[in-house]
Amino acid sequence: MTILEAFLLGIIQGLTEFLPISSSGHLVIGQELLGISIVGNTFEVIVHLGTLFSVVIVFWSDIYELLTTLNNRKTQRYILIILISTIPAAIVGLLFNDLIGAAFENIKVVAITLLVTGIILILTKFINTEKRNISVGRGLLIGLSQALAIIPGFSRSGLTISTGLYLGISAEEAAKFSFLLAIPAIIGAGLLTASKAIGSESASISFIVGFTGFVTALLVGWLSLKFLISLIKKGRFHWFGIYCIIVSLLCWVI
Repeated sequence: MTILEAFLLGIIQGLTEFLPISSSGHLVIGQELLGISIVGNTFEVIVHLGTLFSVVIVFWSDIYELLTTLNNRKTQRYILIILISTIPAAIVGLLFNDLIGAAFENIKVVAITLLVTGIILILTKFINTEKRNISVGRGLLIGLSQALAIIPGFSRSGLTISTGLYLGISAEEAAKFSFLLAIPAIIGAGLLTASKAIGSESASISFIVGFTGFVTALLVGWLSLKFLISLIKKGRFHWFGIYCIIVSLLCWVI
């Protein structure tokens, strides 16, 4: 992999990890269009680590508040809900990892799942949220949607935020919970991928290539996350659904 390829894939990862358009799906498309074949899992771990740093930076005030109020029962309950909501994705990732990995080889699967994602996002325009709180039950349902998003083409942020909106949670609260929920999910996915890379000679990449991917994913991820939050506040979350449908249709001609 060249520095330019690492830079381009870092941009794709940073843009799509948090925007509700599926990072995994776009990495499949990007590799197909650019003719890049990523050998091993090291690079994937690195760019995910970059986007993990970006979400921590953007939501640092919320994370800091949780860390400094651990003795508060409300904080303890909120963290417990996040941990419980992470369980479905962990189970799916561990049990069906090989099957999901095969989906990364099939761009037609991505076309179908992007189409479904687009429809789900567009329909959020017609939801009247009731500003409900995050409960264990609602959090678990959001966690189930996160588990489904392990399949390439299903957007993690798109499905989790949409699920929150369908459950009557306000857009800003749904987005906050979605991205705090992303932290253990990204860490878990990174550890699972890293476990495969350890001891694999084919997974080796140069420092400069890895550094380029990491920094690019971090900076672009930070910008895209700030952009998404601004659109959510303006009630334009559904716009991404149109994009997903267009990309889905284009996948059939790639």
